[in-house]
Amino acid sequence: MKTIKQGIGKAAGKIILIGEHSVVYGEPAIAFPFPAAHVTTTAVPSDTMTIDCSYYSGPISHIPATLKNIREAITQTLNVLKKKEFFSFTITSTIPPERGMGSSAAVAVSVIRSIFDYYGYTYTPEELTELINHSEKIAHGNPSGIDGAAVSGSQPLFFIKGQPLQTFPMNLKNTFLIVADTGIKGQTRVAVQDVAHLFELNNKETSTHIQKLGELTLESRNAILEENSQLLGQTMDQAQKILSELTVSHPAIDRLIQAAKIQGALGAKLTGGGRGGCVIALADSQETAEKIASSFKENGAVTTWIQSLEDEQA
Repeated sequence: MKTIKQGIGKAAGKIILIGEHSVVYGEPAIAFPFPAAHVTTTAVPSDTMTIDCSYYSGPISHIPATLKNIREAITQTLNVLKKKEFFSFTITSTIPPERGMGSSAAVAVSVIRSIFDYYGYTYTPEELTELINHSEKIAHGNPSGIDGAAVSGSQPLFFIKGQPLQTFPMNLKNTFLIVADTGIKGQTRVAVQDVAHLFELNNKETSTHIQKLGELTLESRNAILEENSQLLGQTMDQAQKILSELTVSHPAIDRLIQAAKIQGALGAKLTGGGRGGCVIALADSQETAEKIASSFKENGAVTTWIQSLEDEQA
């Protein structure tokens, strides 16, 4: 039997640890790859260019507007390689869309990598970044670049708007991150607008909140570098309190956070734009992490993931 050659590309999800909303105003944020949720794309030669995923199955020429960034990623990658071959792309993902987990960027990265893999092409980080950013501009208009860098990388990212992304190591032994999907689509655009409105209503107090979130982000990075999980949990709790005061939390988020704390979480907060989306919690053992994950589901989470924050290569 003849074996059909294929290309396989993978990408991780993304988690914003801290710095949501304040990053809009020039404060730092921290994000990192989250391989517990991931995308895999398989590219197989075909007579026509097709795509098969959970949202659409058919010719790429008829792809819906919400997936046009993927069509562009395919076109641009083939242009880089100066190839005109047709493929059938099969995309499988465990990253829920519109939850702040980098779904669109991860799909683009996995598709691009599947093409590179098919041709055995060794790409540079710069080539991949340029292709991701091109795709993300179509998906989001004016992306920060943090999604593409997080889903295609392997280390945490320290990010300040308008400045180059910085990576730093994470090796928190016996520490686990639990992520819960509320099942509610995040409302990032509206939440950002509402925070801007708070500046108009009470500039001094809102500015203080934003500045404090920036300070907590710096403290979080130091806690990670010092391998201090307890301190990291405390900064997460403090950040959540401020985000609630900025009105970007949600009853479903608050319920899950309370459930995590009852089960012994070191810290818990929303991740992403808020008003839905996902909740993250920190645990100091696999056993506690599993208890938190179970409690998340008992309190309405539709999906949970657990990821060790220990660097296996360290």
